[in-house]
Amino acid sequence: MMVKNRHTASREIPELPFTAPAGTPTGAEVMSLAELRHRVSQPALARPQRPGFHQLLTLASGELRQTVDFTGYTLRPGSWLWVRPGRVQQWGDLTKAQGTLILFQQDMLDAATATAARVDDPYVPVVSTPVADEARALDLAADHLRHEFQALGHLPLEVHMAALRHLLAVLVLRLAHLTVPADSPTPEPDEIYLRFRDVVEQHFTRTRRVEDYARMLGYSARTLARATLNSVGLSAKEFVDRRVVLEAKRLLAHSDQTAARISDQLGFVNPSQFNKYFLHRVGRSPIDFRDEVRGRRAPHEPTGGQNG
Repeated sequence: MMVKNRHTASREIPELPFTAPAGTPTGAEVMSLAELRHRVSQPALARPQRPGFHQLLTLASGELRQTVDFTGYTLRPGSWLWVRPGRVQQWGDLTKAQGTLILFQQDMLDAATATAARVDDPYVPVVSTPVADEARALDLAADHLRHEFQALGHLPLEVHMAALRHLLAVLVLRLAHLTVPADSPTPEPDEIYLRFRDVVEQHFTRTRRVEDYARMLGYSARTLARATLNSVGLSAKEFVDRRVVLEAKRLLAHSDQTAARISDQLGFVNPSQFNKYFLHRVGRSPIDFRDEVRGRRAPHEPTGGQNG
């Protein structure tokens, strides 16, 4: 097995630690989707899980529906999925897809590579679709990495591991710095938005008011609204609310904390205010959402990205 569920008496979403295949050094693994189907049953993959490692996935043929952090994505040949540690993931039907899955622990990358590849950035898109030249370069990098992973024993172990680290670095750096197509409707985010995004990440459990963030940054609320709309197509208020709701979903899914405790953790005046806020934005109460995401049904969320 590539991963092992850590079972508990509660119905928390299980965390999946990285487990190296027998006879291979720890840190990374490259496999086909056919191998994954052989190792892990479809029902097990379809349940919500929380990997503690990075996953890169690209398809050679077919189509695959994946759910990451309660948002659905459709992968087709040419697109790449990057699931970072700690995100909730559910696999779709693997029988209609062929492709390559790359698992790695973050310490496989040196600090400079991890920074340049923005591996800790929570706002990096989950799915990317490279243009033609970049797609070929990514496929070549993945093929080279797969070849080296399968060539254990052909080089001294420390040399083999060094080669894996370097090849993995090439792949993630290329994937993190794809060229935006000329006809893309989304421009590069500007500096004001990036500063707003960072301060929201630091303070969203304390305030949901755009005016408070404007004061922190020394801009007007209108300036923040314009920068956010131009960069990500959302109002500044919607951006803050989406971050709060995502955190609420994660806490409801990952832990057995009461809704009242989560309400307090997210800075709400009382559980009733939290319940109304969540119900208005998600369409279900916090407890109903928890029951759904931990039950047999997959979350019925609007699709956050159709790529490929």
